[in-house]
Amino acid sequence: MIAPFDLALIIVYVLALMVVAWRSLRENNNTDENLILAGRRLTLPAFVATLVSTWYGGILGVGEFSFNYGISNWLVFGVPYYLAAALFAIFIVGRARRGMDMTIPDRLYKYYGPGATIAGSLVLIVVTLPVAYVLMIGVLLNILFGWPIWLGIIIGMIFSVFYVASGGFRAVLKTDLFQFILMFAGFIILLTYAIATYGGLDFLRQNLPSTHFSASGGNSPGYIAIWYIIALATLVEPAFYQRVFAARSTKTARRGIFISILFWLIFDLMTTACGLYARAVLPELENPVAAYPALAMNLLPAGMLGIFILSLLATIMSTVDSYIFLTASTISHDLIGRFRRNKYKNIKSLTIYGLILSAIMTVLIAILTDSVVKIWHDFGSVGTAALLIPLLTSLWGKRRLGPKTGASAIIISALITLAGLVYPGLSGTGAYFLGLEPIFLGLGASIIIYLIFRRKVKLSS
Repeated sequence: MIAPFDLALIIVYVLALMVVAWRSLRENNNTDENLILAGRRLTLPAFVATLVSTWYGGILGVGEFSFNYGISNWLVFGVPYYLAAALFAIFIVGRARRGMDMTIPDRLYKYYGPGATIAGSLVLIVVTLPVAYVLMIGVLLNILFGWPIWLGIIIGMIFSVFYVASGGFRAVLKTDLFQFILMFAGFIILLTYAIATYGGLDFLRQNLPSTHFSASGGNSPGYIAIWYIIALATLVEPAFYQRVFAARSTKTARRGIFISILFWLIFDLMTTACGLYARAVLPELENPVAAYPALAMNLLPAGMLGIFILSLLATIMSTVDSYIFLTASTISHDLIGRFRRNKYKNIKSLTIYGLILSAIMTVLIAILTDSVVKIWHDFGSVGTAALLIPLLTSLWGKRRLGPKTGASAIIISALITLAGLVYPGLSGTGAYFLGLEPIFLGLGASIIIYLIFRRKVKLSS
């Protein structure tokens, strides 16, 4: 049961975010660069805080996975993303910043023209819609207050749109530092209380299945491996590119990513350990998605419980606001604004319209789905298959696709991946076509198109 003091802490958190939004109204956000990239002045601490908090919104999904499969959570949702982020820092940051682009579609436009830009923008809208994270807000509010999930989804979305619309990327940055502190504070408290109350590793070994301490967690090696492929979505992740473009320098961006990996490692170890304690203490829990809040409500006193609830809210909200803004800016800057005669006029108004449209799409999809992990899998598969080859070959190599084939590669690989995702249901078999993960079908098509139609070009960046 939520105590009055805990509820008061949540209200203070909501009011604090509203104050940030109100103050952001006075910022100069009347140009694309100011609105989307905060004037390209992102310092190292701000870079780390916003990247760490944005990239870790799926906290309830992490709790569900660690509850069910133990330390395998770290090998599925941790290690592959550290590796992908390191690859991004080493190989992409410098080349991405050289072009002084503002968005991924800016780069697609430069190298492949308007057709690829439109196709890539539509894929990015699908990828950045914060469906999984708004769904988690609905689930969390349902667990805490008993509200219908659909109501929690709508409330979370309206609140996020309100303060993002007020200040653009600057509002996101100002709240992310606050939310970065909260997300770590909450799990430090929960893990400390769990160890002090129940003991350490011996307690866990005595109360958990042996598979919870295995690398696979009982899953097949193929299932584990596919997440290492899906993690390549990091290389086409618009949140990464946005922050790299917004950083003060290439050095700031590269160092910021490596420091962020360290923070993710620490946070993953805490969340995995808390998932293990949840399974050991509450083995009969009906809904593993509720693993973290259930453990906290069973263990933490008033005040500490409120801070932990804020930790969950902050972790999720920091991702919702970043991604809904990315979706809106893709609509305003890359789809509508790019092809207007006065493309830099009324950019803030266009972004607000984009936010409203993005919010409606997000809410509708979130209400119709029920699996966070499936959303990650499906959206990540489409985005990676469609954009990985065209985007990476725009950064490296003496051979690239032409405008028509660049657009075709994005469209065909996205459609093939989508077909692979719906095939189990349409065929009635419940299995993927030829037993292949859809991402392999889409990536294979993109690679084939590249190998057949690539042509030698003069390198510019």
